[in-house]
Amino acid sequence: MKKNQKLWLKSYPSNVKPHIDYPYQSLGQMLDVTVEKMPDTLAMIFGGQTLTYRQFGDQVNRFAGALADIGIVRGDRVGLMGPNCPQWEIAFFALLKLGAIVVQTNPMYIEREIAYQMNDSGATTIIVFEMMYPRVKNIIEETALERVIVFNFLAPVQPAEGLYSYDELIKHEPVYPNVAINPIEDLAVLQYTGGTTGVSKGVMLTHHNLIANTLQVIEWSVNLEYGNERILTILPVFHVYGMTNCLNFAIALAATQIILPRFEPDQVLETIRAYKPTLFPGAPTMYMALNSHPRIEEYRESLVAIKIYVSGSAPLPLEVSQKFVEVTQGGAHLVEGYGLSEASPITHCNPFDRPTRTGSIGLPIPDTDYAIMDLETGDREIPVGEIGEICIRGPQVMKGYWQKHLETAETMRNGWLHTGDIGRMDDEGFCFIIDRKKDIIIAGGFNIYPRDIEEVLYEHPKVKEVVVAGVPDQYRGETVKAYIVLKPNTEANEQEFIAFCKTKMATFKVPRYVEFRDELPRTIVGKVLRRKLVEEEIAKLEAAAASQT
Repeated sequence: MKKNQKLWLKSYPSNVKPHIDYPYQSLGQMLDVTVEKMPDTLAMIFGGQTLTYRQFGDQVNRFAGALADIGIVRGDRVGLMGPNCPQWEIAFFALLKLGAIVVQTNPMYIEREIAYQMNDSGATTIIVFEMMYPRVKNIIEETALERVIVFNFLAPVQPAEGLYSYDELIKHEPVYPNVAINPIEDLAVLQYTGGTTGVSKGVMLTHHNLIANTLQVIEWSVNLEYGNERILTILPVFHVYGMTNCLNFAIALAATQIILPRFEPDQVLETIRAYKPTLFPGAPTMYMALNSHPRIEEYRESLVAIKIYVSGSAPLPLEVSQKFVEVTQGGAHLVEGYGLSEASPITHCNPFDRPTRTGSIGLPIPDTDYAIMDLETGDREIPVGEIGEICIRGPQVMKGYWQKHLETAETMRNGWLHTGDIGRMDDEGFCFIIDRKKDIIIAGGFNIYPRDIEEVLYEHPKVKEVVVAGVPDQYRGETVKAYIVLKPNTEANEQEFIAFCKTKMATFKVPRYVEFRDELPRTIVGKVLRRKLVEEEIAKLEAAAASQT
């Protein structure tokens, strides 16, 4: 068959333009435009308190002025570590207005991880939630950190020796230096990857990257009203998915964010009923939790009123999406999207104007080109229907990895971002993920895709969650192991699932081992840490070998 020739354009929704004219502006200027147009619109609701765009813009300007006074200048890297809250978002935009680079710091990081990120980025300042400060204090001497600013949303932070108080700094006059920013060249964010291969890398995202991706996602969405949408912000905004689909999306659309610092099903459902969001960007684990909530029926009317549900950050199992439609009695339309930190992050999404295409991550969003490249060289585009590596081009693609020229050259070749994901394109341009390139299990010479096996196991009535990984095997090199979380009040044994798989797949794919777990290890945005499971297996083997010597 022929190569893609932008096959997806014939499948585009009628109300979506394939090309957008992007403004030449910084993220700070994007906020200023919204403040000027919609000053009295609610920018956010948090803990029962509200902030209008006028108030939000004023506090951003006050904090920017204070940061400039204590020495933060254009190009400085500044760590920002804390949960979803207004203070985090105010600090984020204040830094961007000064031309500083936000180093997104996971609030779950332990000392070793914080120190690595601060040293790798060269950060000289960190803004941190008060409860997390002890971890930062323990690593200050092994970093170049000169300033620590502490914030809290529960009570004002009192000044202390060696620390700056957010609450004192925010009292500054709402004036700050006029910093010239080149949106296309200047970095806004260093978004560190999860470190699934080698050490964690800082993805360099410019102001233009992030604005482009925000506008691409808005164009892809349907029936949006400027100044009249409400976004449920549960996704962590320190992660690029939440930053683009909640925070930046809201600013660009003059929408109201309903901010929650963590995902707790009861609180989420009550919040939906009370504040009536119209958009819910989420992750598969969130929809799994709502599916199994014992009182979900009480909230059906509120759930159905939400216009857009999107799932990202990890593959959405078919059973989960079908169950969500079932529990809302067909009233909710849940679509799956796809992206990666290196693309700000969204590259594909299923259309909102039709039923989701089973198993597909959808079509590339406006101004995004994709190709399936051969697995041997990665440089040859292969025909429609064949399996290869998914590669991306578009205005949302990163500038590169921070101070890692070799890794940048390996990932960005001939104008294409190589995602490391294996997939195929159908004759209508829809993309289907087969698996992660690095997650392929090579057992006895056979290439085995974990996702194929996971989809089968999700069909079993006792399975709540499952992940499949390749574990070391002396004879086959690797062999297949399934890690299963059972549904409540069920019992099963290993052989039951092995026998089930034998009726559904080739023998070489059938798991040799099954381990039952109470939960699976995950990142904060719900992605299963498959590598951690493999590391545990390797550690067991090493311990066993050591005990025999």
